[in-house]
Amino acid sequence: MRPPQKKKPASAGQSSKLRDVLAIAEQSGLLRGGRTKVVRGRMPEALVERAKARTGIKSDTNLIQMALANLAVGDDYPEWLLSQTGTVASDLDLEF
Repeated sequence: MRPPQKKKPASAGQSSKLRDVLAIAEQSGLLRGGRTKVVRGRMPEALVERAKARTGIKSDTNLIQMALANLAVGDDYPEWLLSQTGTVASDLDLEF
C-alpha cells in the first residue's frame, strides 16, 4: 500500500492548461446555453480530492465541467502517434 501523497496546488502550467481547455470549449460553443443537464455519479472520494488538488477547483460542478470539456476538446495526437507504430518502411533511408 502506498503512503498518501501530499496535496499540491495547481501549478501555473496546469492553470494555464485548464483555462485553455475552457477557452476552446467556449469558442466551440460547448458552454453556451443554460445549465439544464444534470450529470451525477458516485466517485471514490480519493479520486475527487486528488483531482481537486491537482486542478485547484473547489466545486464538484466545476470539476465535472472541466473534466467533460477536457474530453470534448482533447487532443488526439498521442493516440494517433501510437497508432503509427510500425508504419515506416524498414528500408527507409533516414540519413543517419
